[in-house]
Amino acid sequence: MRILSPFIAVLALIAVALAAAQVAGGQALVGIILPYLAFALFLGGFAYRVLHWAKSPVPFRIPTTCGQANSLPWIKQNKIDCPSTKLGVIARMILEVFLFRSLFRNTKAEIHEGPKLVYGSSKFLWLFALLFHYCFLVIVLRHMRLFMDPVPGFVAALEFGDGFMQIGAPVFYQTDAIFLGALAFLFLRRVVLPNIRYISLPADYFPLLLIFGIGLTGILMRYVFRADVVAIKQLTHGLATFTPAILAGQISPIFFIHVFLVCALLIYFPFSKLMHMAGVFMSPTRNMINNSRMVRHINPWNDPNIKPHSYASYEDEFREFMVGADIPVEKELPAQPAAE
Repeated sequence: MRILSPFIAVLALIAVALAAAQVAGGQALVGIILPYLAFALFLGGFAYRVLHWAKSPVPFRIPTTCGQANSLPWIKQNKIDCPSTKLGVIARMILEVFLFRSLFRNTKAEIHEGPKLVYGSSKFLWLFALLFHYCFLVIVLRHMRLFMDPVPGFVAALEFGDGFMQIGAPVFYQTDAIFLGALAFLFLRRVVLPNIRYISLPADYFPLLLIFGIGLTGILMRYVFRADVVAIKQLTHGLATFTPAILAGQISPIFFIHVFLVCALLIYFPFSKLMHMAGVFMSPTRNMINNSRMVRHINPWNDPNIKPHSYASYEDEFREFMVGADIPVEKELPAQPAAE
């Protein structure tokens, strides 16, 4: 059911879009009203989640430390994995956002003969995740040609580079194939590996299946069910300039299925795990300086009437009980005077 329910949900979305494309007024609903609504919900939900996270109090430094901290002068510090300066944090965030550096250190655990638990490096998740995200980015940027006139130079250059291995007509884009391949790997990984399948929920499968549906309908529309690109660009350019119009009967239903799934993704995005796109910037385990040994951090909302309780004071207060419980203490109890 963890896979079946999201699969049925995606099929239901496709069926609704197909039905809407066949009825009067349905194309305007899917092609004009829904995109505006989905985009507004996406922006509003995205902003709400980011602002909500920004309000979360983080009184202490809690960065994830994956290397040697700043210590004695003769001990080499890992300035990226355990940054003690803003420059180190910036370098760490750049590597995390653009190269998924923490995922590069992903490991796998296997039981060998013995039995013996063995840990090893696992770079496939990092590789296919990187391919998936960058191909997705390229595809989104390529779609800008549908909304802008004239087409920006960088979009044209991106299209040329993406399709330089032209096979027939229309141009075959490499990112289309790599995108679906990487997405299939991420999905099959959750299905095939028992430990990953055990912790996977419908919320993990649904976005993968939804994005796969978006990619598949886009490829079918380009290479199989030829759509009227002129009519589509007239609609998309009209959406961008707030003057949308649909040429009746000139746009294939596959286009409206594609648009409907994209809108579903935009609406779902702010309320799902996909918000890790913004969450990585808000994570205190990544964006904070590890200078706890250099600066004393005081909780800003501490009651000023409550004085700090050091360990020495704590031991002075409870030394007798600690000794009675055989807990080591730094100072022994004062010697008792001999009984007369």
